[in-house]
Formats: sequence, structure tokens, C-alpha cells
Amino acid sequence: MKITLWGTRGSLPSPGPETVRYGGNTSCVEVRSDDGTLLVLDAGTGIRRLGTSVEPDIRRIDILLTHLHMDHIQGFGFFHPLYRSDLDVHVYGPPSTTHDLRTRLTKYLSPPLFPVRLRDLPVKLSLHDVPLGAFNVNGLRVESALISHPGPTVGYRISDRSGTIVYLPDHEPALGAQAFPLAADWTSGAALARRADLLIHDTQYTQREYEQHVGWGHSAIEHTVAFATLTQVTHLLTFHHDPGHSDEMIDQMEQAVRRQRLPFALLSGREDAAFTIGSGSVRAA
Repeated sequence: MKITLWGTRGSLPSPGPETVRYGGNTSCVEVRSDDGTLLVLDAGTGIRRLGTSVEPDIRRIDILLTHLHMDHIQGFGFFHPLYRSDLDVHVYGPPSTTHDLRTRLTKYLSPPLFPVRLRDLPVKLSLHDVPLGAFNVNGLRVESALISHPGPTVGYRISDRSGTIVYLPDHEPALGAQAFPLAADWTSGAALARRADLLIHDTQYTQREYEQHVGWGHSAIEHTVAFATLTQVTHLLTFHHDPGHSDEMIDQMEQAVRRQRLPFALLSGREDAAFTIGSGSVRAA
């Protein structure tokens, strides 16, 4: 598999040179399997840039949404492939007890918030409430589970013969813990992440910042390191950076945890970074 980061921020930061290296677009990750299957994780503003790179001979795209907070769907209407009539697009999102996925997405893709209605898109669009558990998406094995974040939110585990990635961009596994990490059976997302080749995980706060944001659904980078250690992943990729953090601030946060003896490789989640997974290794592409 090949992984490309098109958006890594938690929400849109103020434009300026401080956002150059880590990027200013919101959550969107491209996954390409060895057979060419195109899977997209979340539809933040980064999906607009991804859309410009989709080859004209692609006939199907699958989009997995972790949840429907605005920073994870606000690029959807600007995804150029949605305006191709020769394309099949399947969108999966977490189930709700009140409305199906089409009803909830229509609230965004309709006036006055957006000029084009969901029903008027020329693409062949299929919307699915994501099943909790294992299912197949165009040849890829996908597992999903509810995780700790406000509102219905799921994390994803994606596997093929080359390896396994886990995507938990908005996640607060430390919520309610007197000590962290807890045992794996009692930690949100632990079963999903166990022994993954690559874990893409929320690293929004410093420990001091987290103490002022308990319950907001995000992690201190120290909690993410503890979670990655608990779940025995081989590579951790930092993600969902705070929009108020400069590149230098994110560098300092990563440098602080690199001083520890980490049982995994720590990778920087920078926009446009790409990685290939194969035989248990993760390499920059």
C-alpha cells in the first residue's frame, strides 16, 4: 500500500509561513493498494488537492469518513471526481440513531451552505452507514469500531497483503483514566490498533494543553505515544495538528518524545508526505 497525506490539520489555521512544512489543509489521507484500488480517509479540505491528481481512467473511489465534524467533510463538495458521470463513488460514514448518512451529508451539500445539492451531483454516488466490524471495500479488508470522540465517530483498520494501517485522527483514549494507559481491553481503539504496521493518530496537544481540553476528543502527544506503546505498533505517524501550532511548535513536541526510548518508529505527519508499506516496513515514498 501507498499512503499520501493531503491534509493533516485539525481545522484551518491562519495562513502564513508557520504552516508551510506541516500544511494547512484539514484531514484527508489517500490509500492506494498494490492493485490500484483508491481509498480516501476523510474529506477535509485536503481532498480538493487529491481530486486534481486522480487519473481519468479511475472508475471507482471509496471514501471512509470517521465522523461528520466540519473539518472532516468541508472539502467534499470541492472533490473534482464527484462531477464525473463515468465514476462510481462509495461513501461510508458512522451510523446515527436519528438520521442516515445521506440525510446528514445533505445538510452540508445544499443551500445556503453549498450551491450544489448532493442529489444533483453527476457521479454515481452510493452512501453507506459503515458496519461496525470487518467488511470488504473493493478488495481491501476494513475493520471499524466506535472510538472516544464527541458524536458518532469510528476508527479504521485497513489491511491487504502488504500490511496494515490504522487511522484514528480524532481520538481521546485517555478520557476518564486515572492513569494512562489502561489495560488494552479498557482503552478506546486498542483492539483496532493492535500490532499495526502504521498508526495514524491524533497528536493535537501538549500535556499542559490537554489538561485544559479534557473531553474535547483529542490527545496529548504523550498519550498517543503511550497508546502506540500499549498497542505494539511498529510505526506511529503524528496527525491532526493543532491549527494554532507553528511548525516550530510541532517540531518541539516531536523532539521531546523522541528523547524517550520508543519501541516504535516515530514519523512526522506533514502534508504531501507519502509512505509505502510492505513486508512489515514503512518507507518514505
